[in-house]
Amino acid sequence: MAFWSSTSVFTSKVPRKILFMFTLSLSVTYLFYSLMSCYNSLQFPLQENYVYQGRLVTEETTFVTLREKLYSASQGFAEFTEADGTTAVSTVKDHAEAEQRTVEWIRTQASPTKSAAAYHTTALEKEHQEFSTTDSELRVNCTSDYGEKRLPQAIIIGVKKGGTRALLEALRVHPDVRAVGNEPHFFDRNYEKGLDWYRDLMPSTLEGQITMEKTPSYFVTNHAPKRIHSMARDIKLIIVVRNPVTRAISDYTQTLSKKPEIPTFEVLAFKNRTLGLIDASWSALRIGIYALHLESWMQYFPLSQMHFVSGERLIVDPAGEMAKVQDFLGLKQIVTDKHFYFNKTKGFPCLKKPEDSSTPRCLGKSKGRTHPKIDPDVIRRLHKFYKPFNMMFYQMTGQNFEWELEEDSEFHSSQD
Repeated sequence: MAFWSSTSVFTSKVPRKILFMFTLSLSVTYLFYSLMSCYNSLQFPLQENYVYQGRLVTEETTFVTLREKLYSASQGFAEFTEADGTTAVSTVKDHAEAEQRTVEWIRTQASPTKSAAAYHTTALEKEHQEFSTTDSELRVNCTSDYGEKRLPQAIIIGVKKGGTRALLEALRVHPDVRAVGNEPHFFDRNYEKGLDWYRDLMPSTLEGQITMEKTPSYFVTNHAPKRIHSMARDIKLIIVVRNPVTRAISDYTQTLSKKPEIPTFEVLAFKNRTLGLIDASWSALRIGIYALHLESWMQYFPLSQMHFVSGERLIVDPAGEMAKVQDFLGLKQIVTDKHFYFNKTKGFPCLKKPEDSSTPRCLGKSKGRTHPKIDPDVIRRLHKFYKPFNMMFYQMTGQNFEWELEEDSEFHSSQD
């Protein structure tokens, strides 16, 4: 009885309001810690992986991890079978779709920081922005967050109608290559706009990735070698060359598709056909005098910084030519024969589609045009005209492209 009596006295002395406040305080404290626990579980994987584990994340280790992930993403190519009628892709759009597979992973990786506090502040500042952006905006934001725009370390400088587009699209499959889709024409048409304008055209790249562009007209532009050398003395140059006679016919075919009213190839090729005087001032023929143009480039760059791709071998053995190009650029050999199949309709190889791409296709309608039939006598005269220049080109490059072995009949049915 004494116990219950003392308890009753104690409760009567303690105001009920204080008990209520004490209980409320405990409830609020419990709710606060519950919310903090929930917030921590929603943090980006980077905090869990690197901050909580107490590891110091350096810029180098983050880039290495990202490149490994990109390598993994580049391997997902579906096999082509003629039975299902699948066609290949090598366009800028489909390349972007292939890169989309890595977007979500890249978004969860924050820029390398020196401390957990710095990361925490950055995450809070960007939280609302990152969760309110669209997929396309997110890809742009991640590119800017995880790289910077750089001037090219390699340029495909030529030649027109040699196979430069096919080479560039094959290189874009490589996760360590970022390239401009359109031809900038900076060193021949837009040089007055300045290097800042040129750099701004380039895609953002991570450390270890190569920035590239292609403008085939550079090879035949007199002031291009000096201008490129002024920008970067150690730049790597790639030149895709093709039998100059085939290349000239291909060039003419492209012009003919745009201007059907132009004279015939035979008329344009000669100053005086009766006397057999070739009109070397015609651009379609002048471009094929490779030795003449290469001489200008060798005044500024050593051969060790140039790589010559055979346009013919790029068609019959694309993987072999790509292996040489990747070696020249110092890249891991990612693009191999499993990425190609031969399209009989087009007459050249195409890239196999990534698994998650839309219905693919080969290079556009501007590629694979059937050449007009050219007088065999004109072809023979052009072979004779180019032969001494070809021999000189072989000596200058140390490579024999064996263009003289091709039969005249091959030119009648060859394709662009």
